[in-house]
Amino acid sequence: MPEEPPPAVEDEEAPEPAVPAKPSSPAEDWEKRFTYLYADFENFRRRTDRDRVAVRQRTQAELLKGVLPIVEAAEKAVEAVRARPPKDPLRKGVEMLEKSIGSFLSEQGVEQVGTPGESFRPEEHEAVAEAAPTEDVPEGHVAEVVQRGYRFPGGLLRPAKVVVARRPAPTPPTPTAPSEAEEISDPADPGP
Repeated sequence: MPEEPPPAVEDEEAPEPAVPAKPSSPAEDWEKRFTYLYADFENFRRRTDRDRVAVRQRTQAELLKGVLPIVEAAEKAVEAVRARPPKDPLRKGVEMLEKSIGSFLSEQGVEQVGTPGESFRPEEHEAVAEAAPTEDVPEGHVAEVVQRGYRFPGGLLRPAKVVVARRPAPTPPTPTAPSEAEEISDPADPGP
């Protein structure tokens, strides 16, 4: 006779059989894959957009830095021809050149940095000298602009080189040389 299995004891809790995982349908699997792929693509698109803007700004900054010496040369040319009569063709040509360069810079969003009297800002100004403060220019302000600085929407192209108004530091008293009577004698020397 075959043996019968022992009867189940009702006091013991028998573990419930594990419910087999429901196999996902191919449509659900493709939906998940599409969601992940779409998220990856959106991240890639945002990253490339940021990189493209950064590269454009760096390129624009390099171009504008190269144009700055031309801007300064045109400003000096305008100063040189101011003595000529207003109808002089040379003066008109140089003034037209200055206007063209000015309109190009404004289209690029370039602004000058550093004007006398404004507060000194180390992020935009480079102090090259100090001057005594006056009523018009208080301490900590720009007294004179040695070289103009420029910025554009992408950042600072060149800091302005400025002279800053600052009170001179108090000078410490200078030690005076001891007189002959105050000179310290050598203890090994018995003296006269």
